[in-house]
Formats: sequence, structure tokens, C-alpha cells
Amino acid sequence: MTDPAPRRSLFTRLGGAMAVGLAGLLPAAARAQTAAAPETGEWPGALTRRHRQLVDAAEINGGFPLAFTVAFLAPNPPGSAQAVLILRHGALPIALNSAMWEKYKIGAALKINDPETQAPAIKNPYLNPKPGVLMTDDMAVDRLLAAGTIVGACNVALHVMSKKLAAGAGVSAEDAAKEWTANVIPGITVIPSGTWGVNRAQEAGCTYCAG
Repeated sequence: MTDPAPRRSLFTRLGGAMAVGLAGLLPAAARAQTAAAPETGEWPGALTRRHRQLVDAAEINGGFPLAFTVAFLAPNPPGSAQAVLILRHGALPIALNSAMWEKYKIGAALKINDPETQAPAIKNPYLNPKPGVLMTDDMAVDRLLAAGTIVGACNVALHVMSKKLAAGAGVSAEDAAKEWTANVIPGITVIPSGTWGVNRAQEAGCTYCAG
């Protein structure tokens, strides 16, 4: 292994094998959309504010990824900070409107309680909540979007999770994925994968915060 050429060849083969293995885990529609996605530059776009932070939400975690986003933005002078929030893996449902939460029984299926009712959520508890329900009103996803937070939703998680919950809603996996994509909250961008977004946000100059 002292010769760099064999090492490069080995890593190339390993990388190709890993890519094939991961692709086999994804539905065809997700693979096609990921393959067609842009490779550079378009997302999250130019971040020009002095302070830039990525909050990486892999789980809903009681809404703390949203609260961490507020905790970053609030102490900074107005106009000096910008946040990028990635909703991937188990946090993906935060990106969906309440109609999808109700139809696909997301709260019951994923054991997510509504902080307002303390029962399995039948609506997105982080979208347009009543004042005082959340730890801070500003952590509502609609408020974060209005404040300029850039939010990306993982396309891989969307397909995997919608497929998992499709039967309970009486629809096919393909139709569920299409419906979920159509019902992502306006202002949230569906990105090829959450980990792709984590990389792109850091390349754009964001520091990292685990959600």
C-alpha cells in the first residue's frame, strides 16, 4: 500500500460499491430525483450575513432543533445572522403541512405528541401553533421561514417515510411520495438528501449545530 495508485484504485472501488449499496435502499423515484439534482451552488444560495449557522435535525427531538435555531438567531443584532435548518431522517415530518399529519397518522405512527393536547399529534404541532404552546413562539417553522431561515427537507427521508406510512392511509407508496412532496410547507426546499444539505450549508460558510 505504499504506491498511491493502488490506494486510489481501492478507494474508487469501495466508493462505487457503497454508492450502489445505498442506491439499492432507495425507491426508484427517489434515486431518479437525487440523480437529477444539481451538484453545486444552487442551494442554500449565497449567505452574506456575518454569522451563519446550520442546525442539523435528524430527529424531531421535542422540537429542539427549531428552538436551537431561535437560540442562535435571537442574541445577534438584526440582519447580522442567518440560519440554515436541515430536516432529515426522523425530523422530516416537520416539513409537512397538517393535512399530511392527519391523513398519514404521523403522530401515532412515530409516537409524536402534540404539546397542546399531550396526545398523538393529528396536525403539525410546529406549524402555526397557538401562542404559548411551544417553548417559544418564535420556534414555529412558519415564523422561522418568515424570519429568513433557509429550510431544506431530505428527499430520501421523504420517500422512505411516506412509503412506510402509505398503507395506513390506503394509498400506494408512489402516490404517497407524490402527495408528501406536493404538501411540503411553502418556503421549504426539498433537497437531494439531508447529508447533502449538511455538506452544502457548511461549504457555504455555516458553522455546525446538532439538532
